[in-house]
Amino acid sequence: MVPAVLRAIQAVPASSALGSWLRRPLRLLPRSAVLPVLTGPLRGARWIAGAGNQSCLLGTFELPKQRLFRDLVQPGGVVLDVGAHAGFYTLLFSRLVGPLGTVVAFEPLPENLHRLRAHLGLNGAANVRVVPAAVGEAPGTATFAPGPNSYTGALHPAGPLAVPVVSLDHLRREGELPGPDLLKIDVEGAEVEVLRGALDVLRAARPVVVLATHGAAADRRCRELLGGLGYAVAPVEGDPLEWSELMARPA
Repeated sequence: MVPAVLRAIQAVPASSALGSWLRRPLRLLPRSAVLPVLTGPLRGARWIAGAGNQSCLLGTFELPKQRLFRDLVQPGGVVLDVGAHAGFYTLLFSRLVGPLGTVVAFEPLPENLHRLRAHLGLNGAANVRVVPAAVGEAPGTATFAPGPNSYTGALHPAGPLAVPVVSLDHLRREGELPGPDLLKIDVEGAEVEVLRGALDVLRAARPVVVLATHGAAADRRCRELLGGLGYAVAPVEGDPLEWSELMARPA
């Protein structure tokens, strides 16, 4: 019954007054309810209703970027998901790389980690390894400030939560990180630090990079850094208004 209702809601554009009104009942679902994603590349995956916004369950979450990843990720590939949140993209990557591929998901916030691991278990995603840490320029510890929702927390000097920090280059030198084909980054403002801590990975493996840059200064610095490494950088189609989505390919 519930999936049928959700399918009917999904058929009405969210931007319309009717679509907005119809989506109100989704807020009444128990946050612990587990339901199938209804549409899109992740259709059929089992998702916890309270783990993200309504569009995750509907399958329409950042749909242009989902389609981009569907085109970029190949069976048997290696994907690093930096800023995995509750695992929507992690599950998509797991599905796309298949049983011979590998996904490494990085997430520091305990609430998100709990849901990420739950989603992996619910979907039998045995090709995913979780690293419970933030990613930055160098390994160590840092303080994390939770945001008004689970999507918006970030490293901050005044944050109340201490979290471990890893760098991709350090993990590579330690033999703990496979050379990626795709690097996805969404870390609420720490994008440049992630890239600075991955210079060897970027030079050696030459992955495609898809990242969200939060603010004009971060956008400019990421473009400059990637351009200096011989990457061609372009905006991702369907760019949200509140941040920039960039894709960088080795030139």
